[in-house]
Amino acid sequence: MQVILLERVAKLGQMGEMVKVKEGYARNFLLPQGKALRASDANIAAFETRKVQLEARNAESKADAQKVADKLDGQTFVVIRSASDAGALYGSVTTRDAAEAATEAGFTLDRKQVVLRAPIKDLGLHDVSVVLHPEVEATITLNVARSAEEAELQAQGKSIQDLAAEADAEAEFEIAELFDDIGGASDDEGDDRN
Repeated sequence: MQVILLERVAKLGQMGEMVKVKEGYARNFLLPQGKALRASDANIAAFETRKVQLEARNAESKADAQKVADKLDGQTFVVIRSASDAGALYGSVTTRDAAEAATEAGFTLDRKQVVLRAPIKDLGLHDVSVVLHPEVEATITLNVARSAEEAELQAQGKSIQDLAAEADAEAEFEIAELFDDIGGASDDEGDDRN
């Protein structure tokens, strides 16, 4: 099916281009979302008359999205989740969780604007893309932790594995000191008997 794009569509084309797409894609997504028109003579003529208005509206929405992207780009949001000692989450962090974290921090985001390249299933810092306009994208960081204190440590660059290794080393050191103290006490008792 031939359609005329009313806005830029990723991996398809720019506004005003006439492209060939599958029937289902046009009927179920492009046409109902108002992203395209069927390429008939009447629609082509109607598009040409509306083209200036569409370009002005697109430029305005792009400028608004760019302002938000400038504020949003590079921001870090904390998401608190339950996880195992090894750092694996019980579940995963979704686009909805990312949008809610950003909204709580004062940004207006919809979960459809958040793009996860892969599911977030472990603790740590994760970069996430936010598409605010077909031509404007920002990157945010999700700090996934079990507690606010743990999130602060991760923000300083310490990973959960590093913290666990430090705790294990400290415990082993305390145990070694305890055995050294016990060994020293039994040596002292042996000296008294002689």
